[in-house]
Amino acid sequence: MPPSIDIRAYNREAWNRQVENGQNPWTIPVTAEVIARARQGQFSVLLTENVPVPADWFPPLKGLEVLALACGGGQQAPVFAAAGARVTVFDNSPAQLGRDREVAGRENLPLTLVEGDMRDLSIFDNESFDFIFHPVSNLFINDVRPVWKEAFRVLRPGGTLLSGFMNPIFYLFDSFLAERESILEVKYKLPYADYNHPEVRQLVMEQGWPLEHSHSLTDQLGGQMAAGFHLIGLYEDRHAKNIIGDYTPTYLATRALKPK
Repeated sequence: MPPSIDIRAYNREAWNRQVENGQNPWTIPVTAEVIARARQGQFSVLLTENVPVPADWFPPLKGLEVLALACGGGQQAPVFAAAGARVTVFDNSPAQLGRDREVAGRENLPLTLVEGDMRDLSIFDNESFDFIFHPVSNLFINDVRPVWKEAFRVLRPGGTLLSGFMNPIFYLFDSFLAERESILEVKYKLPYADYNHPEVRQLVMEQGWPLEHSHSLTDQLGGQMAAGFHLIGLYEDRHAKNIIGDYTPTYLATRALKPK
């Protein structure tokens, strides 16, 4: 990647474009019906693509201080607010935050919206939140360990971190070939980054897509534990429209606690 390219700045604008074109499902706000059910305590949200988060992974949300970390898009955060939580949405994309603003205005929900880098939560004091919800998003940064350290710092003792992330095995394959032609070809060494491969980088940037990075399970799971978290839950999920998901789980989700 040319040194003049700022990955965070590029991905911020890429996600803004995703919102503008309206085709990415993670930019489509929830409906009024979803919010109405959440107000009655009935909700289901995603950390990964398809498998809903188990209900028993959530503490009672009413009155809870929640950080929706790298979680813009008008989806999970408004649901938590409708269920009675006090929610702060932190995201790199102003347009994705705009989706949350749109739902908050439409449904009269109190949401605090903050733009920033998921690796730097210095705007928040230590022990500011009871619960952090961090869906699949750390593939858009090149170093994930600061995310876990900052999450641990801003979470209160006894608090919960729920996170979703990519299985690094996904990046062994030519994912574009797998999606377009249903052909699996082992092509790349791990760790992987779009910007390290000129042909991929050119395609991604021509299409205006975000740039992605793989992260090892040592950094994803071990990184949470090294930050101080106790991992107490895990499940896997699969891509629905990519042949890689027919052969192996492509996502993981974890439940972690900060000790009291």
